[in-house]
Amino acid sequence: MSEVETLTKSRIASRVASLKPSGIRKFFELVMGRPEVLSLGVGEPDYSTPWSIREEGIFALEKGRTSYTSNQGIPEFREEISRWVDDNLGVLYDPKTEILVTVGVSEALDLVCRTLLEPGDEVLIPEPCFVSYPALVELAGGKPIMVPTSADNHFFPTIQSLEDNLTDRTRFILLNSPNNPTGAVIPRILGEEIADWVQHKDLIMVTDEIYSPLVYEDEHVSFPSIAGMKDRTILLHGLSKGWAMTGWRIGYACCPSDICTAMTKIHQYQIMCASIMGQSAGIEALKHGQPEVEKMRDDYSRRRRIITQGFNDIGLPCHLPGGAFYAFPSIQSTGLTSEEFAFRLLEEQEVALVPGSAFGDSGEGYMRCCYAVSLKTIEEALRRIEKFVKSL
Repeated sequence: MSEVETLTKSRIASRVASLKPSGIRKFFELVMGRPEVLSLGVGEPDYSTPWSIREEGIFALEKGRTSYTSNQGIPEFREEISRWVDDNLGVLYDPKTEILVTVGVSEALDLVCRTLLEPGDEVLIPEPCFVSYPALVELAGGKPIMVPTSADNHFFPTIQSLEDNLTDRTRFILLNSPNNPTGAVIPRILGEEIADWVQHKDLIMVTDEIYSPLVYEDEHVSFPSIAGMKDRTILLHGLSKGWAMTGWRIGYACCPSDICTAMTKIHQYQIMCASIMGQSAGIEALKHGQPEVEKMRDDYSRRRRIITQGFNDIGLPCHLPGGAFYAFPSIQSTGLTSEEFAFRLLEEQEVALVPGSAFGDSGEGYMRCCYAVSLKTIEEALRRIEKFVKSL
């Protein structure tokens, strides 16, 4: 072993050195600096933040509102979060003791993991799942237990699959609905079955529902709204996706007061508070931004039908997503692995997709395709993908 390797090994904590780089970012880096590439890779709205929301952020700057806020967030913003969650998700939280404003949902989940997990505690994570979930569990000293799902049940976890992976070290279950990368929305009957199982096993439910404003025909069931679940659920949400506010980095957690207090304690030392300009814009978003959210959702819905039909016509089976803005077509018929398909498509047809394997072993044989891009881009990408598939 070289001197450099020895130094690197001694300097970097093992839990960090062993982390896999993000599969999403790997392909994003390949696309950077290549304007000719059509990218359906990065999960971000192609809309700018609606003007009234941007204007509120500008106004905050003009008025010199550039200070720290309360660690938990601006009281008025927490009141608006409480109102919006009650109106749209059907559960009421006390803005003084049960809501914490965070720097995106990623910080909220990091706080959850560090608040709840002792070294070696396990977290059940159905996959395919967002890439940061297992990483944040590991960084908190926990052990992610990946629960496999399949297209046969629309990538939903079954009670049996959860039971099969339960141990006496299981601390909580982490669910995401609507789901990234599959676009699946957990139906009410399954949600209630999972909720009953969580209560019976005396577990905590952590539910990432950031895509709930982008649910189409399906019904979104918020887990804390299910009978008996509010006191054992941590709801993660934010403004990035539904309001096209990714760069503002405004998220929040709603949870029982004892957990909220503990998470805030870590947040005080780690972050202090989310940006006051972002929180000011967030107040406007929740007060008056719903019409813009609905316009964007309707546009995404049209795009999802076109891209789903396009993949099926090409011969790459794809279910119609119930929420979010991702299609998840199967490429198994091509005989290529997800990474092989992605690399070859990028080099031969200059289209960037994310391999399903980036989201866990259950994603192998699929590709994540973000349709939060223009119809022109979707149609040209489908034409190139069809040409690539035919060449095989």
